[in-house]
Amino acid sequence: MPELVYPPVIAAAKTMFRVLDLRLTVQGSHHVPRTGGAVMASNHVSYLDFIFCGLGALESRRLVRFMAKESVFRHRVSGPLMRGMRHIPVDRGAGAESYAAALAALRAGEVVGVFPEATISRSFTVKELKSGATRMACEAAVPVLPVALWGTQRLWTKGRPRTLTRRHTPITILVGEPLHPAAYPDANAMSADLKTRLQELVDRAQREYPDQPADDADRWWLPAHLGGTAPTPAEAAALDAADRRG
Repeated sequence: MPELVYPPVIAAAKTMFRVLDLRLTVQGSHHVPRTGGAVMASNHVSYLDFIFCGLGALESRRLVRFMAKESVFRHRVSGPLMRGMRHIPVDRGAGAESYAAALAALRAGEVVGVFPEATISRSFTVKELKSGATRMACEAAVPVLPVALWGTQRLWTKGRPRTLTRRHTPITILVGEPLHPAAYPDANAMSADLKTRLQELVDRAQREYPDQPADDADRWWLPAHLGGTAPTPAEAAALDAADRRG
């Protein structure tokens, strides 16, 4: 099936990056296989993470099919684009169907993008992971690639106003070495290792990030353990629980 929507969307995103003069650092993209199925499993700190995670696969000339909440596919603007790029809707009330669609894509040789934390991390640390990413990889016998994103939260994240016109923001994209299902006794063991690898990559991205907050009011995008004013993991969990109740 010809790709009529994805390439123009990528071109538009690249134009936006140039206009905003985003300072992109992409490392490890050679880990993305040029053929065959794979899962890209990323941390999640921004509503824009799927755009930047997908950049990590461009060197290998792969288009990533992201799993995203079903409501995005119903939106009058984003819906046609999401369907045209053949992303995978996730209906939390019918998770088996979404899982089956992602598994079929992997077996067909696609790269599937997953945010195993399920929701944006308000603390900007790696939350506990859902096991779906590694279960899919085990069933399809494909590798999982941990991906760390950093800086994307400064453009648009949960609980903060959008700053999509912000210029010169550094954005870091680190693609780690693949985890192969054959090396693990089960998906749970693989998921535990994935969390460790993700945390190591995020720690590295934070450590090497070229910017610092401009002042105390700008410390919101740093996690608490690095001296920022983002919620602690416990505070973030309480906020997430309040959202679910509401």
